[in-house]
Amino acid sequence: MCGVLLLLLLLIVCIVWWPMMIRCHEGKVLELDESNFDSAISSFDFIFVDFYAPWCAHCNRLSPELDKAAPILSGLKTPVVIAKIDADKYSRIASKYKIDGFPTLKVFMHGVPTDYNGPRKSDKLVLYLRKFVAPDVTVVESDSGITEFVEAAGTFFPIFIGFGLDESAISNLAIKYKKNAWFAVAKDFSENMMALYDFDKAPALLALHPNFNEQSIFYGPFEDNFLEEFIQQSLLPLTLPMTGDNLKLLKDDKRKIVLTIVEDETDYESKGLIKLLRAAASANRDFVFAYVGYNQWKDFAEAFEVGRKTTLPKMVVWDGNEVFFSVIDSESIDREDQGSQITLFLERYREGKVIEKALGASFVGYLSSLVGMRTVYILVFLVAVMFLIATIGKEESSDASTSVADNRETARLHADKED
Repeated sequence: MCGVLLLLLLLIVCIVWWPMMIRCHEGKVLELDESNFDSAISSFDFIFVDFYAPWCAHCNRLSPELDKAAPILSGLKTPVVIAKIDADKYSRIASKYKIDGFPTLKVFMHGVPTDYNGPRKSDKLVLYLRKFVAPDVTVVESDSGITEFVEAAGTFFPIFIGFGLDESAISNLAIKYKKNAWFAVAKDFSENMMALYDFDKAPALLALHPNFNEQSIFYGPFEDNFLEEFIQQSLLPLTLPMTGDNLKLLKDDKRKIVLTIVEDETDYESKGLIKLLRAAASANRDFVFAYVGYNQWKDFAEAFEVGRKTTLPKMVVWDGNEVFFSVIDSESIDREDQGSQITLFLERYREGKVIEKALGASFVGYLSSLVGMRTVYILVFLVAVMFLIATIGKEESSDASTSVADNRETARLHADKED
């Protein structure tokens, strides 16, 4: 009887205390520990958790960004709660969720965790997390509804709109790629809307990249495999500028990367070349086309054997990991007839006229961003231990050799004395 009363009392406390805690922290970042972590995860439909360490500089830079984002996200129609936990201190929680670097960010949707690899600035973080609570597919029924959807989606993610398509045609793929794009179907639209987005018949699936002023149209067939191939190839813009955030996006894309390295991606000549690359990308969807300015990201460019004396622009094909390919007689792009030179570069690559090379030392930074700094520290520690063992082994071997030599010399002297 006492046990039942105790459980009842505990239940009443949870019912009363937890909502009070929610109201108390509404609009602020929740500080979690081992006593309330599981309760928080089960109580909120959507909760964004920062697994941090107090000594981590990246964590300390992230903290004020979370403070800015928290009140905005808590005010959404479907709120997202932001929380954090000292994963260095509460190691049981860190171990349970396999935290191997700081900060590690996860979104718990109805208690199920998924890794967050999106932006960390408050404004973009808000845009990114809004997607987790949005409908998988938004149904719009007028031109104004289409315009409102595109404006609300913003410019950070690609947008897919099915004109004349049934919601069920893309719902499964919308769920699968929800973290990467916005999806909608338009039930009713005018010819003016078709002219605006430059397509002439329906059904059609429109892919928009507002941030890059790019769009493409897919007219079918609308079976899952063909639809998914179009969506996969349209998640990235035709030409992708290399940045830290965009480098993370490439992790999920299995295509090889045609990388063009220019002196400065903002100058007039580079912009003209990028337009030509966009045309080549449209005709060669089996590649990702990317570019980087030596002035914008020197360390990254140098990993592909580019220095101050290298003739630029230079093109290579990168596998996204440790290997890239130089195309024989087609590395550098001259100023004249660059479109033909890009075409020749691709033809020679497909013919196998390449030299395989290993990525330069800058790849270490890329590796650390993938596996987490704690793992890197462990690897460095293990290498140091192996080196120490090898060194000690050599010294012991050297000492043993010296000892044997000394014994032989002593024996020889003893024998000479007896003689």
